[in-house]
Amino acid sequence: MSQHQLYGGIEAGGTKFICVVGSGPEDIVERIRIETTTPDETFQKVIQFFQPYTTANKVTTIGIGCFGPLDLNPDSPTYGFITSTPKPRWSNTDVLGTIQRALKINIAFDMDVNTAALGEFRWGASQGIDPSLYITIGTGIGGG
Repeated sequence: MSQHQLYGGIEAGGTKFICVVGSGPEDIVERIRIETTTPDETFQKVIQFFQPYTTANKVTTIGIGCFGPLDLNPDSPTYGFITSTPKPRWSNTDVLGTIQRALKINIAFDMDVNTAALGEFRWGASQGIDPSLYITIGTGIGGG
């Protein structure tokens, strides 16, 4: 097991959620892939994955990069929600609040493409390149 501070990470995608616990990209303690089905079913599996770590205070912070569109305005009553998405049953879903209430920990929350851009800047292809641009073309098209 890692001797460093552990963090949780969630890549919340329209097809799959990837959940990890580790101290960085070279030190992944545990990883799981969860198919994106209904919000209730998907969140239940995400919460079950992290609960042993959060209950034992081994993980006190989780970063979430989520598909969108998202409400990212912290002053908005729907902050942390997926807004109007073509993904069936996911419009107006409270991603941030649901996970935060269940696990009672700090969560950093942003669009999936922004978190991918940050990861590349911190550990990947754009290390030391400022500014840098990350573009993704998949189910949707985005840039960070």
